Amino acid sequence: MQEMLEWVRATLPMDLDTPRMIEQKIESMLEKEKETICNAFSDARHGAVESRWTAEEYFEEIFKTK
Repeated sequence: MQEMLEWVRATLPMDLDTPRMIEQKIESMLEKEKETICNAFSDARHGAVESRWTAEEYFEEIFKTK
């Protein structure tokens, strides 16, 4: 997400409304990503994550990508 934000800022003319809206959405998504990563770390530290899951299975469960 950070790379996408940097690309938007470097590529699109930021004096227009649409690029600014894209920038704001990506910033919002970065906050959600940070929250999710922090929660995953906390869950792992406190043993809340079932050890039968692989990292990929945990990701799929949390992000519901299927």
